Amino acid sequence: MKEAAMSEDTTPDEAPGMVLLSQPIERGEQVITKVQLREPRAGEMRGLSMVDVAKLDTDALVKLLPRISNPPLLAQEIEALRSCDLFALATEIANFLLPEGTRPESLPI
Repeated sequence: MKEAAMSEDTTPDEAPGMVLLSQPIERGEQVITKVQLREPRAGEMRGLSMVDVAKLDTDALVKLLPRISNPPLLAQEIEALRSCDLFALATEIANFLLPEGTRPESLPI
């Protein structure tokens, strides 16, 4: 499967799967302001219902996000996110479920 390449006009903050948080996550001295998601592989979906992930079910997201986020988010950090940040992360996951050619980064501008 080919990975989406960043165009010359794409900044790292606009890269596919990159989510800027409206409220940073504080983890000790580390402050997380953005999270990079990658497309989940079949093994990372183990124990989850594809239907629940596609419905953006919060419980499914709390289980999936630590497996595909960089830095890896902890369940309690995900549960403490603002709803708009959780929705932004969920939207990126939903985009991964779309067939190639229909994903936002593959559509002509």
